[in-house]
Amino acid sequence: MMFSDKEIERYRRHFVLKEVGGAGQQTLKRSRVLLIGAGGLGSPMLMYLAAAGVGHIAIADDDEVSLSNLQRQIAHTTDRIGQPKVASAAEAAAQLNPHVEIEQIPQRITASNALDLIPNYDVVADGSDNFATRYLVNDACYLAKRPLVFAALGPFDGYLTTFRAYENGADGNPNPSYRCLFPEAPPPGSVARCSEAGILGAIAGVLGTLQATEVLKELLGIGTPLIGRLLIYEALGARFETMKYAWDPDNPLNGEKPVITDLSEHMEKAA
Repeated sequence: MMFSDKEIERYRRHFVLKEVGGAGQQTLKRSRVLLIGAGGLGSPMLMYLAAAGVGHIAIADDDEVSLSNLQRQIAHTTDRIGQPKVASAAEAAAQLNPHVEIEQIPQRITASNALDLIPNYDVVADGSDNFATRYLVNDACYLAKRPLVFAALGPFDGYLTTFRAYENGADGNPNPSYRCLFPEAPPPGSVARCSEAGILGAIAGVLGTLQATEVLKELLGIGTPLIGRLLIYEALGARFETMKYAWDPDNPLNGEKPVITDLSEHMEKAA
């Protein structure tokens, strides 16, 4: 895969980085990534993945840009209020790097479309803001055997990890899934949404940038992925901590007696 003179100049800092180099940049150019959400996490992820030269980036989101988004969703601008977020985000990425192909998916990820979409990509990055979507994407990535880089935000904190639950770890046991880390969703209404609790806007930038880094590591096969490790960022104390978590043999997805073999339970919940 050849690079134009402009691409060579654009990616020069990658070419001289021994962990990336020309071969790694070619890998990025061939790669396909699916971003779930074009909001607080999806915005910085998109921009850094586009800047890095990931060849094909798909964005799935059914929302429109609103004024209240702009405090943290940096892919969007005031003049694009009212536009579909996928269109606004695609415009921002194209302005940053015209060599990257941006695919717009102006719809939510659902039980009906997840397994049609997810197998088409090398890595999935979940930047959604609700538990139903997180469980759905986790299950779909497991069934499709695709790496999932997950992040979530709080008012002054954030969380990041990677799931490859369809593979075994060094101990011979399966890698954990989202269901091992969070066996059940909290009761409805017990966790305030961003619109209710608020969020320091820059928190989304910190976690979205870290999430983009983990996606690039997955694509390039470098470093140590956050499998079985939850990275926790606490902004007010300026602290990063890492918590280990393990495969739960009782989990219903990839446990010893799995009962989730398709996405039908998500269809029932959506009905």
